[in-house]
Amino acid sequence: MSYQAAVERMYALGHELAHGSVRKFDLGHMRVLLDALHNPERKFPSVLIAGTNGKGSTAATLASILQASGVRAGLYTSPHLVRINERIQIDRTQISDVDFALLHDVVDRTAERLVEEHELPWHPSFFEMLTAIAFEYFAQHKVELAVLEVGMGGRLDATNVVEPLLSVITDISLDHQKFLGNTVAEIAAEKAGIIHQHGTLVTLPQQPEANRVIGEVALKMNARGVSAVPYMPPVSPASPGLMSPHDVICRYPLEVTDQQITVETALLGRHQLRNIALAIATANELATLRFPVTPATIERGIRETRWPGRFQIIPASEKSPEYVLDVAHNPAGAWALRSALSARYDEKPFTLIFGAMRDKAIAEMAEILFPLARHVIITRAENPRSASFEEIRAAACRIPVELLESANVNTAIEAAKSLSGAEQAVAITGSIYVVGEAMQFLGLKP
Repeated sequence: MSYQAAVERMYALGHELAHGSVRKFDLGHMRVLLDALHNPERKFPSVLIAGTNGKGSTAATLASILQASGVRAGLYTSPHLVRINERIQIDRTQISDVDFALLHDVVDRTAERLVEEHELPWHPSFFEMLTAIAFEYFAQHKVELAVLEVGMGGRLDATNVVEPLLSVITDISLDHQKFLGNTVAEIAAEKAGIIHQHGTLVTLPQQPEANRVIGEVALKMNARGVSAVPYMPPVSPASPGLMSPHDVICRYPLEVTDQQITVETALLGRHQLRNIALAIATANELATLRFPVTPATIERGIRETRWPGRFQIIPASEKSPEYVLDVAHNPAGAWALRSALSARYDEKPFTLIFGAMRDKAIAEMAEILFPLARHVIITRAENPRSASFEEIRAAACRIPVELLESANVNTAIEAAKSLSGAEQAVAITGSIYVVGEAMQFLGLKP
């Protein structure tokens, strides 16, 4: 099967949440598939990362630290911005089209046989298939450690079949309530499902209800807890963590193994301090497990981390304004984006391009972001789950701002260029799908 055919067959399985939690979230089915593949997930050690926001940035930072330390590191993340290959990487190199097609064929044929033999009740989902492909790839290429980002939740996520060296939980807030629960405590319980018996948990101080639930699960599982406490520099013009309008690098003083170092990162925004601190704490734990991590390799790994679409700044040119791309898709992400936009642009107005999936908290995100912008252009990604103009308008009906409409992301960017001129910035956000299409139109490669 060709690469294109393999990708089309994957997408034909439908969205990962399309068939509901009863059908899709069953680790028993994932284990049957992996058993038939001779358990590739057991052929490499792993770190498993769950959370609502920041887990991708934390995973990318940790993988970069490992590579800087000389460790052959696999990285599995979701979703992707432009191409499905982005999700599976070794030493920050994406899986090739040839390898993806070959491994898809192996996993797909195995799945079909299991269904025919009644070992599985139905074909594995998009995410289950992709997770199995990633495990096969990492096993065949003999990674020394795989950094695995949970797709959604944790307890029943397809990635949670591994026995991780470390379980990592990033910031928890409300998202995917239909599947994970309507309160922070309920969602935290799902995320805490990645804590394994007698394992080690690395996490951050959370909201009180999340702290309580995570602590209770850790005690029940007799897990050892490690807390990452980020240094948050004061917000002031002299703050080393505050960007000037021309900066594309942030500098932060941090403590690593009792040593004070100043790290440079291309991950902009104060919220990234929490993700970086979590990656550092996880790397320090790996050092105790004899991985060759040092303060110097931590510093280098952070400096070399690239994670597109997370407050990614495209500098202005003679023909184009400055662009900011951010995949904020829930209220917590919107607050982080608002803080970063306020720090960078202060009182300088910008144009906002916004599109979201209809199952997201559009009203809350609109209330957080829309008042900051001089112009707001609402648009739709080429995705059946995209909210319509009417749905976005209804969600934002209490916000005193004029909403302009553009049929798609490309025309929205052209309209924003006309409105903004060369002196104003354009922020593009609301969904990873919107940002991905913007990257394609702007000629950017993840």
